[in-house]
Amino acid sequence: MIKQSNKIDLYVLKKNADTARPSTNKFFKSIKKKSYADLDKAVHHLHEEVFTKINCLSCANCCRSLGPRIAERDIEKLSKFLKIKSSVFIEKYLIMDEDSDYIFKSMPCPFLDNENYCMVYSERPKACREYPHTDRRRFYQLLNITLNNTFICPAVYEIVEKLKKTLEFKF
Repeated sequence: MIKQSNKIDLYVLKKNADTARPSTNKFFKSIKKKSYADLDKAVHHLHEEVFTKINCLSCANCCRSLGPRIAERDIEKLSKFLKIKSSVFIEKYLIMDEDSDYIFKSMPCPFLDNENYCMVYSERPKACREYPHTDRRRFYQLLNITLNNTFICPAVYEIVEKLKKTLEFKF
């Protein structure tokens, strides 16, 4: 586990993810070459198991370092929740990235408070609701993003490491 008392040690997470990267790459390449009918089932089981042990509030690294895509529907919901016009929300919080997607102007997320709580949790963007994608269907389609997420989310790192053992890959 990548914990230091009750806090997540992000330096150790990045170091461990970097060390594991070659075996994770090899593992993911082997998944792409084979058909695993039970892959989603295995990943979802590990997702549930790992998230019983990891408290996102002790980390919030995703909210500190990732710039989620903010869709039009997200803008509508957040504007309504904050009781401001969409145009004001966009002007105050968003910029357009090189892919012409809206993202937050700065990180950490402007709605992350000092205790790692999301101040707009009930209306958070779809990208935030779906993160870290380890409970989604067709996991094999998310291998590249999952590899990147092993450096950001301790739960994803744990899930991937356990998945390697579960599917009996030894590297």
